[in-house]
Amino acid sequence: MSTFYDEIGGMETIAAIVDRFYAGVADDEVLRPMYPEEDLGPAAERFTLFLAQYWGGPGTYSETRGHPRLRMRHAPFPVDPNAAVHWLKHFRDGLDSVDLTPEQDAQFWDYVTHAAQFMVNTPES
Repeated sequence: MSTFYDEIGGMETIAAIVDRFYAGVADDEVLRPMYPEEDLGPAAERFTLFLAQYWGGPGTYSETRGHPRLRMRHAPFPVDPNAAVHWLKHFRDGLDSVDLTPEQDAQFWDYVTHAAQFMVNTPES
């Protein structure tokens, strides 16, 4: 049975989305300070593996990092509604950089918009 991961082009497509996303994060005054590592490469790799697993690809993320526990992993960082808007802007750029059908794009966008709201842990400052 084909998964959404397979349908959108697998790891190559997800990596392209994430690469474009982090290209935006690298220069973002709101988001960049949330990444303590000087090199965003490890964060991009983790995010790529997470999204691949979420959409039905290999389980490498859980094999190497355990359960995603997204809110717990992001708890040290103040994620306010403005940060969610910035995050979504860069993710939108990532989705726009690949060739998804309108239905695939809508499914991916629906997930990330809900995820961005879920990650907010700090009221608007």
